[in-house]
Amino acid sequence: MTSLRAWTFERFGPYREVLSLTTREAPPPPGEGECLVRLKALALNFPDLLLVSGKYQVKPELPAVPGMEAMGVVEQAGANSRLRVGQRVCVSVIHGAFTELGVYPDALLLPVPEGMTNAQAAAFHVTYQTSWFALDHRAHLLPGETLLVHGAAGGVGTAAVQLGKAMGARVIATAGGPAKGAVAKQCGADEVIDTRAEDFVERVKQLTGGAGADVIYDPVGGETFDKSTRVLAFEGRLLVIGFASGTIPTIAVNRLLLKTAAVVGLQWGMYKFVAPEKVVAAHEALCRLFAEGKVAPVIDPRRFTFEQLPDALAHLESRAAVGKVIVDV
Repeated sequence: MTSLRAWTFERFGPYREVLSLTTREAPPPPGEGECLVRLKALALNFPDLLLVSGKYQVKPELPAVPGMEAMGVVEQAGANSRLRVGQRVCVSVIHGAFTELGVYPDALLLPVPEGMTNAQAAAFHVTYQTSWFALDHRAHLLPGETLLVHGAAGGVGTAAVQLGKAMGARVIATAGGPAKGAVAKQCGADEVIDTRAEDFVERVKQLTGGAGADVIYDPVGGETFDKSTRVLAFEGRLLVIGFASGTIPTIAVNRLLLKTAAVVGLQWGMYKFVAPEKVVAAHEALCRLFAEGKVAPVIDPRRFTFEQLPDALAHLESRAAVGKVIVDV
């Protein structure tokens, strides 16, 4: 049997200490409704760091292969698979993507749209699906509403800015520093707030005439979440996307009562299991927006080889990255 390389860990801990590049036996042929996929590009996400450290809500059986998101080519298709050999696919899993070759159920694979590069395809699935479900399905963002996007130069942030504009919203973006602000502006943000130079609360109040934002997209948590409750508009919706700050906030619910507002959580990955048809429908809608030129994944200029994956994780962890960090396999 042929072998493959994969990044694995046998105990939870800091990724520099526990991750190792190992040689493993290739997986068996795909079963019914499965495909054997040769991975070509990996996209990194903050939950990858949490998974390896043992701080993610899902703890895999050890030893485990981390990695939530990738792009690859189907090498074998099992019986009754809806995919074909040679087809490029987006891969979305809880873990198991940081490998050269893997067997995945059809339900975790979606076709790559025409005209999309391998790197864009690796970066397309998780962040755009997350932002689509958040803005469209959970917050019901309407044309003409004001959307405030935090962390607007990151992976989910750039996707949220692009989708907000595609949905007809006025988008206010926050980012740390001029370079990241420029990325948000390139994605279509109408206004950009440099959080290193000014207080976003006062600036949002100025930009909205004191009304606040109708929808706030928060992948940061911590103090950012706390301050966001002060700029929620009447009937506003504050989307809880994640806690990149490392701090899980609490809320004074009287603020929600006074503004008739809502805090709305999103764990997008659950839809793959409880409502997979909605994931497929979202992918089709996102592919149309890509074909129309309204969305396109932002790729960090630094690229990493498979052997450099820990360095790529360090770049993600440093918060110096813009858009999505990609590892070429």
